[in-house]
Amino acid sequence: MAYFSIGMALYSQGSYEDVYAQLTDGLSWASRWQESYSPPSKSAISQARVRLGSEPVAALFARVAAPVSQPGTAGGWLAGRRLVAIDGMCVDVADSPANDEYFGRAGVSKGEKAAFPMARVVALAECGTHAIFAASVGTYKQSEAELTESLLTHLDQSMLLIADRGFFSYALWRKAAQSGADLLWRARTDRGAPTPRHVKDLPDGSWLADLQQTHSAQARRTDPIRVRVIDYTIDDGREHPDTYRLFTTILDPDEAGAIELAAAYGCRWEIEVAFDELKTHQRGPRTVLRSKSPDLVLQEIWGHLCCHFAIRSLMADTAAHTGHDPQRLSFVAALRITRQSIAHQGDFSPSRP
Repeated sequence: MAYFSIGMALYSQGSYEDVYAQLTDGLSWASRWQESYSPPSKSAISQARVRLGSEPVAALFARVAAPVSQPGTAGGWLAGRRLVAIDGMCVDVADSPANDEYFGRAGVSKGEKAAFPMARVVALAECGTHAIFAASVGTYKQSEAELTESLLTHLDQSMLLIADRGFFSYALWRKAAQSGADLLWRARTDRGAPTPRHVKDLPDGSWLADLQQTHSAQARRTDPIRVRVIDYTIDDGREHPDTYRLFTTILDPDEAGAIELAAAYGCRWEIEVAFDELKTHQRGPRTVLRSKSPDLVLQEIWGHLCCHFAIRSLMADTAAHTGHDPQRLSFVAALRITRQSIAHQGDFSPSRP
């Protein structure tokens, strides 16, 4: 049934019977047509999903999902560090009383609420391959920062973690830095933004600074956070009124210059592309997850994450074998090929070799 959960993600527009038929289509062929298979009823499949629950599918993802890019992968490395991005997305789930109570839904104007409850997903993805290798799934009521903390154990010193300005807080920065990974996070520049205290100008135009909260005596007694600050604007012929400010733990400009880091921050958008692959192409545009209970919603989301990782890992292997940039390969084409070949036994196993 764990494999069926992945099949539901692969054929998200199909009924239970359609998904089961696709997954078992090759069994008669594999037995040389000596055996026939009768599909179970929709009710039997639903009951089997309930017995399985979400934890085994989540455990499957945790077991198989891992960074897949090779050193030198285009757009995937900087200064010997693997570029990974963190971000969140919301997923519409079936409008049932149980889902509404558990997940909650967004508010809209005039006291009204969104049409569907929403689950929130925060994930880590490789910028070079779009492979999502760690995720935290929660309710709409949970913040991205709250869901991020459980992902920090998946970071290590080989990585450079890129995040947008919605993620920065003093506490989360300290916890993320303790993982051993280097950080490259955009910071706010409005009135409520952190105020770095200048320490030293650097030859590439960046500067060293200390960050310290000052809202209380206890906060002022904590050790300041030493960061490197990169301020820049974008001039591409269009209007960009904002000044971008990045904080990084890479303090030595000889390791990575300000221009290189500013360009690397642009790679954060690759996780947005990965989310679009999953939500728009794999799941289907404006498609609502079918499960009526919270645990089956979680099972369905983990199935989608397993499916996306399986396709992206196959694409990364293909790119490495042929010497191509993984980002130049079409996810839509890979998804179509996978759907067409799934009936052949062994073509799309969830097990890693």
